[in-house]
Amino acid sequence: MQQPPFAKQVPKTLEIHDDKRMDPYFWMRLSDEQKEAKQADSQAQDVLDYLHAENDYRKEVMKPTEKLQETLYEEIIGRIKQDDSSVPVTVNGYTYYTRFEQGQDYPYHCRKKAVEDSDEEVMLDVPKMAEGFAYYSISGRSVSENNKILAYAVDTVSRREYTLYFKNLETGEILSDKIENTTGGITWANDNQTVFYVKKDPQTLRAYQIFKHRLGTDTSDDELVYEEKDETFSCWISKTKSRQYLMIGASQTLSTEYRFLDANTPDGKWQVVHPREKNLEYFVDHYKNDFYIITNDQAKNFRLMKTPVNRPQKSNWTELIPHREDVLLEDIEIFKSHLVVNERHNGLSRLRIMTWDNNNEHYISFDDPTYAAWISANPEFNSTQLRFGYSSLTTPTSIYDYDLNTKEKTLKKQDEVLGGTFDSQNYLSERIMVPSRDGSANIPVSLVYHKDFEKSGDEPLLLYGYGSYGNTIDPWFSSARLSLLDRGFAFAIAHIRGGQNLGRSWYEDGKLLKKKNTFYDFIDVGNHLVQQGYTSTDHLYAQGGSAGGLLIGAVINMAPDLFNGAIAAVPFVDVVSTMLDETIPLTTFEFDEWGNPKNKEYYDYIKSYSPYDNVEEKDYPHLLITTGYWDSQVQYWEPAKWIAKLRDKKTDDNLLLMDCNMEVGHGGASGRFKRYKEVALSYSFLLHLEK
Repeated sequence: MQQPPFAKQVPKTLEIHDDKRMDPYFWMRLSDEQKEAKQADSQAQDVLDYLHAENDYRKEVMKPTEKLQETLYEEIIGRIKQDDSSVPVTVNGYTYYTRFEQGQDYPYHCRKKAVEDSDEEVMLDVPKMAEGFAYYSISGRSVSENNKILAYAVDTVSRREYTLYFKNLETGEILSDKIENTTGGITWANDNQTVFYVKKDPQTLRAYQIFKHRLGTDTSDDELVYEEKDETFSCWISKTKSRQYLMIGASQTLSTEYRFLDANTPDGKWQVVHPREKNLEYFVDHYKNDFYIITNDQAKNFRLMKTPVNRPQKSNWTELIPHREDVLLEDIEIFKSHLVVNERHNGLSRLRIMTWDNNNEHYISFDDPTYAAWISANPEFNSTQLRFGYSSLTTPTSIYDYDLNTKEKTLKKQDEVLGGTFDSQNYLSERIMVPSRDGSANIPVSLVYHKDFEKSGDEPLLLYGYGSYGNTIDPWFSSARLSLLDRGFAFAIAHIRGGQNLGRSWYEDGKLLKKKNTFYDFIDVGNHLVQQGYTSTDHLYAQGGSAGGLLIGAVINMAPDLFNGAIAAVPFVDVVSTMLDETIPLTTFEFDEWGNPKNKEYYDYIKSYSPYDNVEEKDYPHLLITTGYWDSQVQYWEPAKWIAKLRDKKTDDNLLLMDCNMEVGHGGASGRFKRYKEVALSYSFLLHLEK
């Protein structure tokens, strides 16, 4: 058996607040220039050698599972309809859709005129465009109001830095206009010549400048129309559904601000809806002569307001839907005749249909005990059809059209599960509530398992969690997950604090100086599942990614005996050092999520749970860590340092493996099927431990 790689240690003392931290693996951090250099310097070569050594070791250890990995991969992609297409969406006289062909990793982006028997136009042949690239991602597709020019963005590195291109859809010509280092989004003015785009800071990747470009002009002459100088904010630009107004938004964790401009006068003067205030969040849409505003002003769970376009300040806002202690207002969709409201009650999504005269309202009903429902693509203002999506742990993702007047629901598409073996009746889902350790909360948990699963305490269970940024992890269907369920695993999602399942308070109770509630909740759920016989500590596994990888790192420090194994994907584990370094992407506008460790109170608290800083000499569960060398959100050196420190400190013989994909970033592989190689690796890791 190949011996695990042990990274060299180079003493490095980090000091702040009269506190010293020793980081012997600080040397693993490379600058972007070092990473991108064609010839590696000695430090970069040492880092590359170590990452390759970890990859070689993982391959050697997992060699007995290679056949299983291949079986899982073929099984997973065998359930996917390869010649698939999305449900067409009609916009401005054309229907747009994306389709795949047999064996292709990338899609064709297409359209047809919205008349019978019209011919298909392939706007972007992505399989051809992606040839020769290890990574290829298309973003920001947007067509001019006259339907003639397509703007789109391309990232070939996986750092989410996009280059904008423009294509004449009548001639097929790619225009000479080319704009680099953008967020990938493009917004058209109504003159079909002017576009707005957002530039990123080249070091921090913060979206901070919005430019105006006129087609056919030199991009060096583009006008800067907005710059966000507060380093805790980022910005973006969009257009209202009515297509009458352009909107510039700026936000950080606890505050938003909007500016608007008539889309017919792109050279006009921007006006502020309401100036930014600390702890004031608001989101703007437009209907007739008014702006409709979702806000947390005097409303922790948000309320809906209305204000005249010519008097948009908060002093003129009037209430349409009041704040409710037990309902979180998440989103709205405006139609000419109806208002659709996406709410969350008791952790579950609800779609509320209202007429503008308030004489009639109702909810769309759903039957599963735990599910996800959401407003889908509804670009046409005059439509009486609501398009919405639905999924559950036992129901494949489904797209419906719902007649707002007759209440008739029409299934437009349900994702097919090929292979001939899937029957939703063979799987059971449930939703349970788990009391927190201090009795202050009940934590929702969504579970799914095969009907033959026995709650004997000897069955394996994979517990998934996230718990940050107020992100709600809904119980979606996964055809890939069937490979675990059919092999005896149960799967559970712990809807822990730090998410927003039970309203805004649920989020606030899992951030800043209450962050440990997130970890405690996950541990409490794990203990409850063991106590109730769903599994045992010999068969319980944990999984999370990004901030969910921080969750995994924290809980295996706090409760290492609870889990037999864990998977941490692109894990944010070096929290103190990252949050002290404002040159790292995402740091500056996340102080309201984690706290700014330049403040001693936050420093001490973050240090007390930061996974990297709390690795100790003790036994740890089996652990698989995944990362991407080009990750711009959680840099590769965080998991690399973490595994090195774990290998040096841990006192057990359990597996400790890392898969560092040298070609991708935070989101993993770009191809439709390549990503399932990573899923197959993770599943084989779990199944190998259950042999």
